[in-house]
Amino acid sequence: MSEFTTLRCAFCRSLNRISLAEARTGPRCESCSRPILIDRPVKVEAEDFEATVLGAGVPVLADFYADWCGPCKLVVPLLDEIAAAERGRLLVVKIDSDRAVEQCQRYAIRSVPTILLFRDGEEIGRSLGFEPDVIRGFVSDAVEAEASARS
Repeated sequence: MSEFTTLRCAFCRSLNRISLAEARTGPRCESCSRPILIDRPVKVEAEDFEATVLGAGVPVLADFYADWCGPCKLVVPLLDEIAAAERGRLLVVKIDSDRAVEQCQRYAIRSVPTILLFRDGEEIGRSLGFEPDVIRGFVSDAVEAEASARS
């Protein structure tokens, strides 16, 4: 599996294929040269879900959230921490459940926050609500398994 994924630039909205292995040096947008920040959760639009989440070359932690959801705000510091600590080994994304109806139906998202962990395009972990120990556990397992697979 490659260590690449496709991310949309937050500034100019162009799609970029970036190397997550080089993420520690900070990828830049190919169109506008601004930084693509992956040391924090990246917002993913419904139309980019396949390429960014399912096509990523590393595990992806996907937070299905809603702006109006109080408990969703509790998850934010945990996801910020994980994104910074695992930059280049794991991609953390946020998906607005109100705007990604098809993906919510496909993955049976019935409440928010729901956190899914994907590897090789397949769901391998799920957390409902705010379960920091569960999330940290399956993130750790996924990152270790990925490192072992690459060795």
